[in-house]
Amino acid sequence: MRKFILFICIFSGNLALVQAQPKFIPKFVRRMLFEKDSSRKASFFLLPVLSSAPETGLEVGASTLYSFFTDSSRITRVSNVFAYATFTTEGQQRASISTSYWSPQNRYHYTASIGYVNFPFDYYGIGNNTRKSEEQRISEKRLRLNFNGEKRIGQYLYLGYLLGGYNFVYRIDNTGKPFESQFNYNDRNGGSGILAGPMITFDSRNNNTYTHKGVIVNAYLNVMHGLFADNNYKGSFFNIEYAQFFQLHKRWVLGVNVQEQSLLGKEAPFYLLPELGNDEMMRGYYNGRYRDKNMVAGQTELRYRLSDRIGLAAFAGTGTVFRDSFSFNQLKPNYGGGLRYFFDTEKGLTMRIDYGVGQKPAGEARQQGFYLSLGEAF
Repeated sequence: MRKFILFICIFSGNLALVQAQPKFIPKFVRRMLFEKDSSRKASFFLLPVLSSAPETGLEVGASTLYSFFTDSSRITRVSNVFAYATFTTEGQQRASISTSYWSPQNRYHYTASIGYVNFPFDYYGIGNNTRKSEEQRISEKRLRLNFNGEKRIGQYLYLGYLLGGYNFVYRIDNTGKPFESQFNYNDRNGGSGILAGPMITFDSRNNNTYTHKGVIVNAYLNVMHGLFADNNYKGSFFNIEYAQFFQLHKRWVLGVNVQEQSLLGKEAPFYLLPELGNDEMMRGYYNGRYRDKNMVAGQTELRYRLSDRIGLAAFAGTGTVFRDSFSFNQLKPNYGGGLRYFFDTEKGLTMRIDYGVGQKPAGEARQQGFYLSLGEAF
């Protein structure tokens, strides 16, 4: 899919505007992009989106980020509400809204999200060695809801729970691909379910946006049960992620990030399997090109703060998916770099542009991806 993203002109020859703040720029844009505010007031950022692809036609929309503090303490972390919505000329839509809320003094942490997708995606089968020639376009309608609540126990430890639900609907045409025989009835049509489980987090980061030092380890277990036509499905999903940050110099930060995911149980619907590749981990790989019952990946990122507003980053990592046993020989590489614009210097909020490069499978072009996101990858 060829994709063109339109965003407010920050990086294309306009860095001088940061200091100049010319009067012809609307006031709300100057406040959003260029003005510093140390009063800890709420802030708002808007990022327009425009893309085009043969299977979707023209796609237009926007993402927005509203950030705020729940009290005036310097200890309390930044809370936010993030919303994203696009639609296409072919009648497809993507929309989501999520929030991360830190109560005063970080005593409680709540996150919630609801997302709806009516959009096609490319499916390649299951495993760590899928081929581009097996690509199949699948139409998907997906609704997901999640709510997490955590309470601080001690200085850095949080204990909590997770609740949620999902509904997946697919249209999969018979095209003679080898993996089509793997689809059972539920795989082909999708399924619905509810989930719940415990969560534990250790978090000693100095802040939760642009971290300079500290550690965060988060683990949760989703116990899932099917609903409606899929009411016999039982399984669980385990996730554990570790990240640590080292301030090498006033302007240099090194981050290390490792994640493992597993779908547990006898059944393994393809739409619940862990996937390799997104804008946060294994950048450069199409999300879902490789999927299986287990996923493990790691990355390191070196960040340089060029000025109050501009930053640079270089990253490298590796990862794989597997059915039963892990093998170092199956690890795939990724590397790349990016540019950061700090649209809120007080809160450490960034707009991130990354270009990631991955493996070059035999007989195929090298895998790569371009990402435009709000906030750091980890």
